[in-house]
Amino acid sequence: MPNSKVIVVKLGTSVLTAGGTLLNKPRLVDLASQCVELRKAGWQVILVSSGAVAAGRAALHKDVGNSIAEKQMLAAIGQGQLIHLWQSLFSIFDVAVAQLLLTRADVEDRARYLNARDTLTQLLSHDVVPIINENDAVATSEIKVGDNDNLSAMVAILANADRLLLLTDQSGLFTADPRRNPDARLIETVGEIDEHIIALAGGAGSSLGTGGMATKLQAAQIAQRAGIETVIAKGSESNVIVNIHLGLAKSTKFIRFNAPLDGRKKWLLSGPRCSGALICDAGAINAVCSQGASLLAKGITDVSGQFQRGDLIELKNIQGKVIAKGLVAFDSQELEQIKGLHSAQINEVLGYQGANVVIHRDDLVLLEHVAT
Repeated sequence: MPNSKVIVVKLGTSVLTAGGTLLNKPRLVDLASQCVELRKAGWQVILVSSGAVAAGRAALHKDVGNSIAEKQMLAAIGQGQLIHLWQSLFSIFDVAVAQLLLTRADVEDRARYLNARDTLTQLLSHDVVPIINENDAVATSEIKVGDNDNLSAMVAILANADRLLLLTDQSGLFTADPRRNPDARLIETVGEIDEHIIALAGGAGSSLGTGGMATKLQAAQIAQRAGIETVIAKGSESNVIVNIHLGLAKSTKFIRFNAPLDGRKKWLLSGPRCSGALICDAGAINAVCSQGASLLAKGITDVSGQFQRGDLIELKNIQGKVIAKGLVAFDSQELEQIKGLHSAQINEVLGYQGANVVIHRDDLVLLEHVAT
C-alpha cells in the first residue's frame, strides 16, 4: 500500500483489560478486527500496545508486588505473552505482525532513531503491522519514556504518520471530570493546547496504567507540532477505530499544526530531552519566529542549566514561554560570557574561534505554529 496513510493506535491497559486486571481476549479480537477493517480502507496501522505487565501477572499465577524490579520481571514475562496473543489474533485475518521494543535512548540518539525509522518503514512497506511497546524489562528511569502515550507520539513521528489515535477509558477531553460532574461536556476539537486545556486534564486516570489525560495532552502536543492529527476516544466504544475514520465516534480531535518537513527537525521534536534553556529578548524571538533567522548571542538575556555544545536546549521568551528548541553551538559557560554580545565580539571574549551563531536555523525547530 505505497500511497496509504499511516495511523498509530495507542491501546491503554484499561482498554485491553476492559477495566479488569487481566487482558480481555474478546476485546483484543474486536480491536484486531477493527484494525483489519481500517487497513481495507487504505490505512497502514501501527499499534502501541500496553498490557505487558498485566499479561505477566496472568501468566505467573501468583501475587507479585509493585517494585520496579518486580514490574520489570512481569514485563519480561508478559511481552512474550502479549506479542504471541497479537500474532494469534491477526493471523485469523492473514495479517503478519512484528514486535518492536523501544526506550528513550532509541529516539534520543540520532543513529538509533534512524535505524528505528528504517525498520518501521520496511515493516509497513511489506504490509506488516508493527506492535510497539517500551522495553520495560531493561529500561531504567534515565532511559524510559515513562508512558505509552508519549511513546506513541514519538512513534507517530518516527513513522511520519498522518494520525495518532489514543484509546482510553474516556471519550476524550471534557470541560470537567465526567466521573464526578454530570454537567461535564466533551470538547470535540482543540487547537492550541494552552494552560486552560492542560488544567482540564486533572490527575491520573485508572489505577491500571501509568498515564492519565495529562500524558495524553503531552502526546497530542508533541504530535500536533509534528503535523500529526491526534484523536482521543473511548476504547470500549463499539467499532471505535473504524468510526474515528468515518467521523462518527465521540472523541476529541487535536488540530495538526504546520510541520517541519525536514526529518532532522522532526527528530528534534520527538527525540532528545532538553538540557537547559536560553531566555531571549523580543527582538531575537521575532527574528527566529517570523524572519527565519538563526539565534545570535546578542538576543540572549539569560542562560539556564548546564549543557555542552551540541546539546538540545529550549528558547524562551522573557515571560518564560518555550518558543523553540535547537542544538546549541556553545556550552553554558561560554554562553554566560557572550550573551548580549555582537557576533564580532565572540572570538575576542572567548579567546578562540567560535561559531557565528548560537543556534543555526537548520538546527532549530519552532514550537509556535499556526494550525491548519
